[in-house]
Amino acid sequence: MRQMPEMTGRLEREADEVRQGSSLDEAEPPPWVPNDTGPGLLVAVLARANLQRAMKRVRANKGAAGVDGLDIDQTAMMLKSQLPTIRDRLLKGTYRPRPVRRVMIPKPGGGERELGIPTVLDRLIQQALLQVLQPILAPSFSAHSYGFRPGKSAHDAVLSAQSFVQSGRRVVVDVDLEKFFDRVDHDILIDRLRKKVPDPGILRLVRAYLNADIVDGDVTIKRSNGTPQGGPLSPLLANLLLDEVDKELERRGHAFCRYADDCNVYVRSRRAGERVMALLRRLYGRLHLTVNETKSAVASVFGRKFLGFAFWAAPGGVVKRRVADKAIKAFKDRIRQLTPRATGRSLRAVTERLRSFVLGWKAYFRLAQTPNVWRDLDEWMRHRLRAIQLKQWDLLDLNLANRPVRTRMPGGVGGVDQK
Repeated sequence: MRQMPEMTGRLEREADEVRQGSSLDEAEPPPWVPNDTGPGLLVAVLARANLQRAMKRVRANKGAAGVDGLDIDQTAMMLKSQLPTIRDRLLKGTYRPRPVRRVMIPKPGGGERELGIPTVLDRLIQQALLQVLQPILAPSFSAHSYGFRPGKSAHDAVLSAQSFVQSGRRVVVDVDLEKFFDRVDHDILIDRLRKKVPDPGILRLVRAYLNADIVDGDVTIKRSNGTPQGGPLSPLLANLLLDEVDKELERRGHAFCRYADDCNVYVRSRRAGERVMALLRRLYGRLHLTVNETKSAVASVFGRKFLGFAFWAAPGGVVKRRVADKAIKAFKDRIRQLTPRATGRSLRAVTERLRSFVLGWKAYFRLAQTPNVWRDLDEWMRHRLRAIQLKQWDLLDLNLANRPVRTRMPGGVGGVDQK
């Protein structure tokens, strides 16, 4: 999906928490030109206006505190007095990011995904870096790269893939990288960044974030490779690293779509697909990345999924979109979690919990061209809600049946409980 746009309607008081700091009232550095990638780019990152934009974005994204335990408001208060010192350390190259907090979240298809939660201060600095580096790096990325890019979305990738299939490319080379974000080679990544941004201060700071330790409970883990998901900078660095593969596919004239580490190449025959798969293994191998052989395949497009969608052939040879079976299963599993029959919540409370999930799911899968699926899911959800209501009515009737009835004795004094 598209990246979350800036919350332009935020109240000014949110930005004032940063503006009131004496360090943000310092004189502005010389104007920065977007294509200026020489020494001194770090000064633009730390400019007052750029830091204010970064703070607004961090606030909009919310998120939990890092290892220091400081939330966004507490960090903003801390910056009022400490930002000049932090800025000086950043410019001198002596700043060291705090370790990231490891959080494991379940994946829809099973297993767990690792997230690294930086401190709010480090998220602020990474966001400021992103705002300066993205205009420099993103324009040179392949047009077939859709993940985490302004103006591009997962929907754009799905529509592009559909057009390739409609053109007659009915075989897909579906490539999944094995633990991509955990296996990014720092030296290779910094080398690619140096070619685009030859600023020693930027390179040193990015390297420091790549090398930041990981805290898992009471254990601190040293890191020599990988860029855990969770920091604002990770998606941009991932696109930078994988752009090399994109450019080689473009040079060879292949039709493909890539969203983060998910890449699908569409060809006209299985033999061509096997050649492309061998090529991708070599290209990813140069980056010290490994293809997950159990999840990757050369197969018919009608038996594979891409970003939660699948394709089907309608009458007349028209290729249409549908929700993949795996996505429907994940949807039903989540609905079952939200609508247990034995629940202490009112029906209104249950539907409120359902509302945000269902609306988000529908917004993403609105591209599906299978209206019957929506009707079937709607009927199934209503059945589960009726089951909750009937269960609550049964409990209500049982409570009323067992409730003692208090009757008055003759004379209006006292009473007796009767079953």
